[in-house]
Amino acid sequence: MIKAVLFDFGGVITTSPFDNFALLEERRGVPADTIRAINSTNPDTNAWAQYERNDVDVAGFCELFESEAAALGFAIPGQEVLDCLKTEIRPFMIDAVRKIRDQYRTAMLTNNFSAGDDPGSGSHGEAKKLFEVIIESSKAGVRKPTPRFYELACEALDVEPAACVFLDDLGINLKPARAMGMTTIKVVDPHVALAELSHILDLDLGAS
Repeated sequence: MIKAVLFDFGGVITTSPFDNFALLEERRGVPADTIRAINSTNPDTNAWAQYERNDVDVAGFCELFESEAAALGFAIPGQEVLDCLKTEIRPFMIDAVRKIRDQYRTAMLTNNFSAGDDPGSGSHGEAKKLFEVIIESSKAGVRKPTPRFYELACEALDVEPAACVFLDDLGINLKPARAMGMTTIKVVDPHVALAELSHILDLDLGAS
């Protein structure tokens, strides 16, 4: 029986920063998906991973990222990459969370930064208040897809993984959750994802 719904933040509750990455790549004249390729190389120790664990500050991230990009032959300012993280709340996702929280436990599981991507102010802050539990990589010191990250959410909610549905826009983040027993939904089209979630929960989330 499903008891809790766990949501990624960027790319699920908000628009995807990957769209902004694509615009930056076009502006800088580098191949599509270069930034994602840099961020997926040495995924446990690269600039992105260290920043999400709060191991380095903004300046440290920029220095490391620019070095990683240069090693591949590209010049991409780290600060411009961070600027891509400015996303917009999806109102229909907020409406869905409000409906879900009336019947299920809810949590936000986000790889974030201590600065720049903190969902703690403005419209992001208002969205954050909807969730019963929030697990943030910058505070937890671990990040998705490390299994411990998901365990923290289950422990905070006092539920077993098999009682959870988890939504994320990255397959690599869904794989360990699924291995733990969670029902997973990959968010490519958010409306399609909500329709799938509606079916699982037998709850009208207005996904059409």
